[in-house]
Amino acid sequence: MKTTTEQRAKLDRAQELIGYQFHNDRLLLSAITHPSAVEGMSVRFSYERLEFLGDSILGAIVAAEAFERYHDIDEGGLTRIKVSLVSGASLSRVANDLGFSDVIVFGSSETGTGRRGLKTALENVYEAVVAALFLDGGIEAATNFVRRTLIPFMSLDLAKEPENPKSSLQEMMQEHGITPTYKVLETQGPPHDRTFVAQAFAGCTGLAKGEGRTKKEAESAAAKKTIEHFDVYSSLLKGFSHPQPSEVKE
Repeated sequence: MKTTTEQRAKLDRAQELIGYQFHNDRLLLSAITHPSAVEGMSVRFSYERLEFLGDSILGAIVAAEAFERYHDIDEGGLTRIKVSLVSGASLSRVANDLGFSDVIVFGSSETGTGRRGLKTALENVYEAVVAALFLDGGIEAATNFVRRTLIPFMSLDLAKEPENPKSSLQEMMQEHGITPTYKVLETQGPPHDRTFVAQAFAGCTGLAKGEGRTKKEAESAAAKKTIEHFDVYSSLLKGFSHPQPSEVKE
């Protein structure tokens, strides 16, 4: 596929922003190309497949950095650091600050819409660029980019447990366009010494479970456990189809 003048200009600018000269700039072109620009063409010409790979590579890089930097933080704290750094809000902010909004190749269907999906596109392009760097220059190239652009925002504060797990989980899931719901699955023990078991849901999909002496405590525990294992659920939530809370079967 022949490169247009616009694509060439954006490729050159993207390499300046990334600080890396690609041997195979087709990888970078795919990484900065919105699906709207290649409608009717193979999926390999947009960032979608690279985003999938980049999500895993980025998670591994951030996890390794946190593991090496904070020796006295437990698994839960390390997970909170990772989840916070690789969240959509974090990646889109970093990508925007880098100037990626000026190098994304959009299709005509986005013209005049104000690029409604720019925030999501920025997040996806960041992950796709990580994958493109990995494929072109190996893990060192990808790690150098992440260390320069994202790791500076890593801090101990990110490891702190949220004061309100349900609110924190709602913020995290709303990046995927989802509002979590909760259901009490069972009640254990006599009336004077009850234990409630609740589960968090994304539409009809069950997430983590939690226990508590009240329904509120059980729901909060379920939200906390979902946050702690959010890296497991995040890939499931991408592209989620918005089932309504009422669809969760009683």
